[in-house]
Amino acid sequence: MKRILLLLSIIYFASSSLQAQSRDAIETSTDIAMFAPAAVGAGAALVKGDYKGLLQLGESLAVSVAVSYALKYTVKKERPDGSDSHAFPSNHTGFSFAGATFLQKRYGWKWGVPAYLVSGYVAWGRVYAKRHDVWDVLAGAAIGVGSGLLFTTPFAKEHDLVVSPTVAPDGSCGVYMSMKF
Repeated sequence: MKRILLLLSIIYFASSSLQAQSRDAIETSTDIAMFAPAAVGAGAALVKGDYKGLLQLGESLAVSVAVSYALKYTVKKERPDGSDSHAFPSNHTGFSFAGATFLQKRYGWKWGVPAYLVSGYVAWGRVYAKRHDVWDVLAGAAIGVGSGLLFTTPFAKEHDLVVSPTVAPDGSCGVYMSMKF
């Protein structure tokens, strides 16, 4: 009986240690992943020469961070892990969702879907690591999406790309393309 209790105790403490290590690893990964959508957005804007988009991304991120920190220091909600009283809203989630919303609205769903998946992981990870509860990450996501929608315009619409089929007087067919810069 003593051996069984000893074995169960060892398993319990070992699993507790592994769970703590897992939480630390997830927290660290969200500390890094939160920047991925914004970094991809900045990279895409630079490669495309889309300096207006780069400015829009910067505005979206700045507003998301400013609103998040204003609320953190106004609300003063304690974190689930008890480390401080700056839980609401999740700035990690807001920053990530602002970048994802920029990518989706500026360059389309092919850019947006992977970015939203990364942002969803960041939100989940912040809850799993006990840095936030669900309400904190939902508020952060709303702030990020809101700031992204507020400042971002679609890239294609700014350039007024027109593509249309044409038939010349001699009967030959072609495609007419026009783009406003």
